[in-house]
Amino acid sequence: MRSRIYRTRRFLVAATAMTAVAATGIVTAVVTAAPSTAASSCSAGYVALTFDDGPNASTTTSLLNVLKTAGVRATLFNIGQSAQNNQALVKAEAAAGMWIGNHSWSHPYMTSLSSSGMASEISQTQQAIQTATGTAPKLFRPPYGSTNATLKSVLAQYGLTEILWDVDSQDWNGASTSQIVAAAGNLQAGGIMLMHDTYQTTRDAIPQIVTNLASRNLCAGMISPTTGRAVAPDGTVPSASATTTSPSQPATSASSTTPPASGACRVTATVNGWNTGLTAAVTITNTSTATVSGWKLTFTLPSGQTITSGWNATYSPTSGQVTATNASYNGTISPNASVSIGYQATHGGTAAAPTGFALNGATCTTA
Repeated sequence: MRSRIYRTRRFLVAATAMTAVAATGIVTAVVTAAPSTAASSCSAGYVALTFDDGPNASTTTSLLNVLKTAGVRATLFNIGQSAQNNQALVKAEAAAGMWIGNHSWSHPYMTSLSSSGMASEISQTQQAIQTATGTAPKLFRPPYGSTNATLKSVLAQYGLTEILWDVDSQDWNGASTSQIVAAAGNLQAGGIMLMHDTYQTTRDAIPQIVTNLASRNLCAGMISPTTGRAVAPDGTVPSASATTTSPSQPATSASSTTPPASGACRVTATVNGWNTGLTAAVTITNTSTATVSGWKLTFTLPSGQTITSGWNATYSPTSGQVTATNASYNGTISPNASVSIGYQATHGGTAAAPTGFALNGATCTTA
């Protein structure tokens, strides 16, 4: 099991042909992204590749060119300050066919702000991106995944959909290219992957990620502002496999539960803490040879921790020994497949990871 505390910043860029960046005096050649998909069939559905913290003049041109070569489009969550200071780069992102989301003005822990402070972070970024592209974002990703009911209320005032993630690439935590590629293997139809354009390892992983998705008949798509899930680039959902339930508001499934053999599940938990709050990302892997249909993951929170919100599962109770129950779109875990869930919690001084994981009553190992 891993427990990490991190505070990271990252930044992005792009252009349709030859873009002169006056602020730096740098001229960079950027290829316009193609709207086509790399897979010959998208019959298994769509996933969303997302990159936080642009625009970054030193790395995003390379990112866009890699995405172009791979034949995919992605969602870029931009920081408002950087967007305002690099308007040409935001225009280039849009011209390259990428979808642009709001990632706050200055990358703070949003839950540490008042509602007016949240509104300021959001509105300034909306304006900066709209000035550059002519269109205001419809998606918002809270920095560090830090969210609460107050933030959701403010987002609603701006018509924004909160977007978290199903798969964390861990690129911010030093993941290698092969580890990032392996993480992408956990993506399922409708799922969203968190990455950053700052890292060369991430850019190097993109071609193999796309190839592997194609081998599974999955394609890169957009994030629906309505459902918060990945859908086709034109906004359509090709089949029931492309879920229409937001990870920020999971719905439970009434399916029967199939317990794995004892020890035939593995759990990895990463905790990111600050002051009196934390977010936890939990990955459940079915290491047995049988499919788990309908699941409940039990675990024990450290004393003083209370869950305030969660995604990709429902959590009850919110302290002590907790049971996380699958959402309607992730109730099946095939052999060697994984499901990612997460939650935000308050703590009284201990931002440690939970312990004592069991899947449908069977004890899990931890990594």
